[in-house]
Amino acid sequence: MGGAGILLLLLAGAGAGVAWSPPKAKCPPRCSCSKESTLCEGSSGLPESFSATLLSLSLIKMGVSQLKAGSFMKIPSLHLLLFTSNTFSVIEDDAFIGLSYLRYLSLANNHLEALPRFLFRDLETLTHVDLRGNPFQCDCRVLWLLQWMPTVNASVGLGACAGPSALARMQLNHLDPKKFKCRATELSWLQTVGESALSVESFSYQGEPHVILAQPFAGRCLILVWDYSLQRFRPEEEVSAPSVVSCKPLVLGPHLFILAARLWGGSQLWSRSSPDLRLAPIQVLAPQRLLRPNDAELLWLDGQPCFVVADSSKAGSTTLLCRDGPGFYPRQSLHAWHRDTDAEALELDGRPHLLLASASQRPVLFHWFGGRFERRTDIPEAEDVYATKHFQAGGDVFLCLTRYIGDSMVMRWDGSMFRLLQQLPSRGSHVFQPLLIARDQLAILGSDFAFSQVFRLEPDKGILEPLQELGPPALVAPRAFAQVMVAGRRFLFAACFKGPTQIYQHHELDLSA
Repeated sequence: MGGAGILLLLLAGAGAGVAWSPPKAKCPPRCSCSKESTLCEGSSGLPESFSATLLSLSLIKMGVSQLKAGSFMKIPSLHLLLFTSNTFSVIEDDAFIGLSYLRYLSLANNHLEALPRFLFRDLETLTHVDLRGNPFQCDCRVLWLLQWMPTVNASVGLGACAGPSALARMQLNHLDPKKFKCRATELSWLQTVGESALSVESFSYQGEPHVILAQPFAGRCLILVWDYSLQRFRPEEEVSAPSVVSCKPLVLGPHLFILAARLWGGSQLWSRSSPDLRLAPIQVLAPQRLLRPNDAELLWLDGQPCFVVADSSKAGSTTLLCRDGPGFYPRQSLHAWHRDTDAEALELDGRPHLLLASASQRPVLFHWFGGRFERRTDIPEAEDVYATKHFQAGGDVFLCLTRYIGDSMVMRWDGSMFRLLQQLPSRGSHVFQPLLIARDQLAILGSDFAFSQVFRLEPDKGILEPLQELGPPALVAPRAFAQVMVAGRRFLFAACFKGPTQIYQHHELDLSA
């Protein structure tokens, strides 16, 4: 009889009130089946023909190496799923998706070293999970499991760690998730800015992040902005500044000031009063005092903005310049005859302080008192320091001291002076700069002879530990670093004296994924 005839008979039977139902699913090979349960042992693959009302499935010593996502979508009625003595090389996320009635799941004794993060996603009816008897590696791969257990109503049997050796035979439920270090930081190269630079600063103007570079050989302060179309930084404006060593921005509402500290020709102040105007020079700064500037810093004193310019000539003097009317004028001369190489503004004990490094003596700490800076103390055991930078962490104030010859140092303020905390080899270094990027307190130690090193402060230990080297491309004589955040992305600028400025992007990596 042809297919048409069979169809007519079926229709006739239906019309005569004869009920029709699909044939019962056959019991798969190497399985024993009842109406509501199936047990399979030694099968070469996952069985496919199951009863649509199956409640219990046990799979033992299967020749299956992979459990792919959605492996059990055809039997959504399962309440119990048990695997025993299997060897899986891969279990994918969502392998059990669709089992919305599953209550008991056992993966015990299956030679599993780790499980995928989203294995139990949407299994909201689970009441028991058995994972015992597996050689779990108790590294970052189990962190998600430790964090998941307190969030569910299921009882979870875990068993013991097989590794690493320090945790071997420790029960997984005795592990503290807070002690796992499963977040990594990486700085990857993004872009090169062709000319060399001595300083780099980031600032926000009219709600947009900006970066300014002091480029002595190009004779300018170059302002960069983010190009949202090209997804890279591009020049916005430049200030003519031959022999410039530092370009320091100050934003007061719509007003933008740029201090251009220059080795020759006099340091200048540039200004624009609104975003639709271009920067223009408005003042030559302290020409009789600033003979050979080496650094400039911005600080606020008694509610007023001020600049301090460190002068490295023997005849000049480091000068504090504060705003008075439209310009900035000398407020105080500091540390004359000492050939200062660096100035660092910081706050200690709730008061403004200033730290000056020089070629002739140890760094000297000044505090703001009676409308002027007064010497407070010097930094012990800190000879030949070229520059200083500070950062705060955990309520403490730390100091990074750069030395070109010998070891650079990390110090911590104890309430009366800075005490040595750590020494780091740093032959050929002109910069040891701390930066807070996202949740990471970093410090970058530049070098003229080797790769620049990135360190991260470990809160548990209170010291800096190596994170990575910067490069390739290698930084050629780095002099300053700055970070800027644009559209949720974080970037690191590295200004180099003998090579182009390099830009890196900051990435956070989840090692538990």
